[in-house]
Amino acid sequence: MNEQFKACIDACSNCANVCDMCAAACLKEEDVKMMARCIQLDMDCAQICGMAASFMSRGSEYAAQLCRVCAQICRACGEECGKHQVDHCQRCAQACLACAEECEKMAA
Repeated sequence: MNEQFKACIDACSNCANVCDMCAAACLKEEDVKMMARCIQLDMDCAQICGMAASFMSRGSEYAAQLCRVCAQICRACGEECGKHQVDHCQRCAQACLACAEECEKMAA
């Protein structure tokens, strides 16, 4: 693992897992249609976070660029999840916003 990116890699890995769990939990909510945007962003966020962690782990020259996009998607996902009062969405919002901060630091 590339040590200089460890905090960001850890945040991205955690965020990807939490977003996957949130999307799965949202699909079990009574009003799934109301959760559609949340589910969509959870899936986008989980995928970009996994990709960003991989890019950083192997020291890709494109890691910083990808982390900028990752931060944008994490912020959007965190804001959407934050609108829903269920626990899994609130945990996801926290993980997304923490990841966005780490990605912004890494990309600076």
